[in-house]
Amino acid sequence: MSIIQDTQPAANPFATYGATNTAKSAADDIQDRFLKLLVTQMKNQDPLNPLDNAQVTTQLAQISTVNGIEKLNANIQAMASSFNAGQSLQAATLIGKDVLVPGSGLRLAGAGGVFGVELAQAADEVKVTIHDASGREIQVMDLGPKPAGPLALAWDGKTADGAQAADGAYSVSVRALRGDQKIDTQTLAFGSVQGVSQGNQGVQLNVGTLGMVGLADIKQIF
Repeated sequence: MSIIQDTQPAANPFATYGATNTAKSAADDIQDRFLKLLVTQMKNQDPLNPLDNAQVTTQLAQISTVNGIEKLNANIQAMASSFNAGQSLQAATLIGKDVLVPGSGLRLAGAGGVFGVELAQAADEVKVTIHDASGREIQVMDLGPKPAGPLALAWDGKTADGAQAADGAYSVSVRALRGDQKIDTQTLAFGSVQGVSQGNQGVQLNVGTLGMVGLADIKQIF
């Protein structure tokens, strides 16, 4: 059975008022075209083999499904835009704030340096090792038992032999135990949020020499 389609473009009596006055949502446009095809099909059906109720019901259900999907997509897009706007606003309030983010770097300047660790579980024993630029171990900090979560720490710049380390770049590593079991840990670097940008990966924070990080990477704010 063929379906007759009107190939002549419909006149637009509102064209002089601009496209915004005649635009329809994608969902409404799809529904109009679907209904037009269904009505045309019913008008031109074979009288000896007409559409049965099941066929009509199925096609009407398809209209409802397509329309519902289009509206759902529109709602999701609106929610995503609102979420991104909220994230941008939240991120902007962090400009100028000091934060801890994943990283092993430690900058020693003047009175000391700040860094952090994050423990997946509470630990009975936590030890942090500080290395110089060549990777040589220069100090071990025995922190004892610590709870789960992020923990801000400070190093006074003293080496294991009591000497004062020179200002500059260092790195840290951490080892944590609960009984005899090793616990998952993460070292955290200290930096200051200098700017915010919106890209393909969402809201990104510029944390100076630590680079760009996401909002979810912020473990602690000072």
